[in-house]
Amino acid sequence: MIKIPPYLHPGDTIGIVCPAGFMDTAKVQTCISTLQAWGYKVKVGETVGGNSPTYFSGTDEERLADFQQMLDDDEVNAVLCGRGGYGMGRIIDKIDFKKFKRQPKWVVGYSDITVLHAHLYSNYYISSLHAPMAAAFNDEGFKNEYVLSLKKALEGRKIKYTCPAHEFNRKGEAVGELVGGNLALLAHLTGTGSDIKTRGRILFIEDVGECSYNIDRMLHQLKRSGKLSRLAGLIVGGFTDMKDTERPFGKPVHEIIRDIIKEYDYPVCFDFPVSHTDRNYALKVGVGYKLKVTKNKTTLGE
Repeated sequence: MIKIPPYLHPGDTIGIVCPAGFMDTAKVQTCISTLQAWGYKVKVGETVGGNSPTYFSGTDEERLADFQQMLDDDEVNAVLCGRGGYGMGRIIDKIDFKKFKRQPKWVVGYSDITVLHAHLYSNYYISSLHAPMAAAFNDEGFKNEYVLSLKKALEGRKIKYTCPAHEFNRKGEAVGELVGGNLALLAHLTGTGSDIKTRGRILFIEDVGECSYNIDRMLHQLKRSGKLSRLAGLIVGGFTDMKDTERPFGKPVHEIIRDIIKEYDYPVCFDFPVSHTDRNYALKVGVGYKLKVTKNKTTLGE
């Protein structure tokens, strides 16, 4: 059975760190005040608004130390990554998970944090939360159902989401552990110590800002490595801000995905609300879910 970290209670502490890209302190303030309004204490790491002049929130050593401190801190009950971007893959193999294995806590984030989710699942069989990060709270985002789904997940409330049908959906039911995240990261993890197992699982994928040909290439990489052939089911999330080359690739992204998986018979849903937009439900990685795709809607529940 997947190991589930303890759910949170009022008075518990959430640590906020930036283990990858830089994030200005001002962009975290609404998140901090909202978490406090939810009844939690907040501890802010040194990488939030760090002094790094580069893309990253600090040097590899600084980001590693900050994340490690939050992971090991007995007063911190969950670790929320302020943002993704790029950088987790540079430090993942240096993180010491000895204490975390004995006393797991919720790790929250998406995008580049897919590396961490996959690593925790594949190596330690510990669940984590693919969910909105600090910036999602801004511009009244703390009021929407997607940010509030993070609150519910942290509290241990059972997850059940519904979304409208899509013309490319493939009807059916699937039960399995939920794995996945950002497509680019899942492809880049192939063959590494953080690679995910997909056989018998429900896989979810999403991405942002990629060229059509690159989506095609990454999916073919997953297909050739056997990760698409024996799924229990597939959830296609948002593929937003897609780009094309001057000479068009020839297919929009949903058609690319549909055609690559056409030989398989598992249920598939398209346009599920997991993405780089504000439509981004909290999902517990590694937890057992039931996916039901019907003519009129898609339902995903624990």
